[in-house]
Amino acid sequence: MCSEAAVTASDEADAIAIEVLDAGKCYQIYERPQDRLKQMLWRGRRRYHREFWALQQVSFSVRRGETIGVIGRNGSGKSTLLKLLCGTLAPTLGTLAVRGRVAALLELGTGFNPEFTGRENVYLNAAILGLDDAEIERYLPAILAFADIGEFIDQPVKTYSSGMAVRLAFAVAAHVQADILIVDEALAVGDVFFVQKCMRFLRQFQEKGTLFFVSHDTAAVINLCDRVLWLEQGRLREAGSAKTVCEHYLATLFQTQSSGMELAQRSFGDQPALAADRPPVDLVDQRLAFLNQSRFRNDLELFAFRPEVEARGTGAVRIVDACLQDRQGGTLQWVVGGEIVTLVVRARALVDLDSPIVGFLVKDRLGQHLFGDNTYLSYSTEPRPVAAGQELTARFTFRMPVLPVGDYAVDVAAASGIQQDHVTHCWYHDVLVFKSHASSVQHGLIGIPMLEIELAAGRW
Repeated sequence: MCSEAAVTASDEADAIAIEVLDAGKCYQIYERPQDRLKQMLWRGRRRYHREFWALQQVSFSVRRGETIGVIGRNGSGKSTLLKLLCGTLAPTLGTLAVRGRVAALLELGTGFNPEFTGRENVYLNAAILGLDDAEIERYLPAILAFADIGEFIDQPVKTYSSGMAVRLAFAVAAHVQADILIVDEALAVGDVFFVQKCMRFLRQFQEKGTLFFVSHDTAAVINLCDRVLWLEQGRLREAGSAKTVCEHYLATLFQTQSSGMELAQRSFGDQPALAADRPPVDLVDQRLAFLNQSRFRNDLELFAFRPEVEARGTGAVRIVDACLQDRQGGTLQWVVGGEIVTLVVRARALVDLDSPIVGFLVKDRLGQHLFGDNTYLSYSTEPRPVAAGQELTARFTFRMPVLPVGDYAVDVAAASGIQQDHVTHCWYHDVLVFKSHASSVQHGLIGIPMLEIELAAGRW
């Protein structure tokens, strides 16, 4: 009986990746340099400093395989907590138990010697994380390919841009076979292509490891995380499901600041962002005519099709081209939110296919799925077979939603079969990219055109 209880307790302990009990971190703040010397001489009999508690009485545990989000305002203790978990800081009070190899992306450039080259820093970081020389040599080609910074790998890190430094740091963290990965706002810099690649890696890592994800983007936290820790003034205010905690956090923010104040104070008479001068076609939202004369006109800049992108699938179909067109069939370089557009996808079949399916998916900068569709339902009763060597052209006509300011990417794919049971022949990531330069949408992932809005006043 006792033996069975001991085994159960042991199994339960093995299932815990991180355990934090009453952890606290205190910093001693000295007004003058000489006060530090006085404090040493007096050996605590007098105090020449004031205490600042970055963390106080924080307790939680994380099971293996969980994805934990950490949210809170700047200065709430998020970065301090992560440094304790990484071992770069020691707690003033409490205990921490971290079981497994930890890889972390903390502040920009953390762990890099600016005088060393990128290649030398790869060896340094990998060695710190516990890899021996043979392992480093084995993973080096994959690390360099993931970072994709070319000849800069042999230049000093102090010459790198912020985006290049993040590329290198993430590449190392992604290939050291870590059990626990900690990401602290590392994806706030870098181009949209690399951020999308990182998000795909994080989702793959979730299947086998424990992830700590810190972000001010609550939508991304809800989308990615199982549970969330909300820190406020160094204390753990709430821990629970991602959706519940993020909703409580946002409600608190909205109580202390008016969400619409900035929008109301801006002038609607400014010139719109640089874009095509033509008005949007077929407006259905009564406000769009007004918004499109203001600085909040939702101008979307489109970039050309990218054929050489990361892809997966059987290879039986190849995507040849993708673009957005207007109603006259002209290729667009700018789109205004609320306008009717057509996404045209051209693919070439390399084998005979009886029931081909072509689809697309629009994602935001962090890889969150916004909207998409495919051809299956339109042709489920009458499939359009294609022979080897023939081209497929799929057209999706829709009203472009109003998108918040930021970068967006489009995936396109081809498959065969039915919606519930199909074989993916190709899935091309980020073949189209576009940028929203201005927007009236302040909250949420997208804005939809309102057919009608009414406000009535009276006695009930």
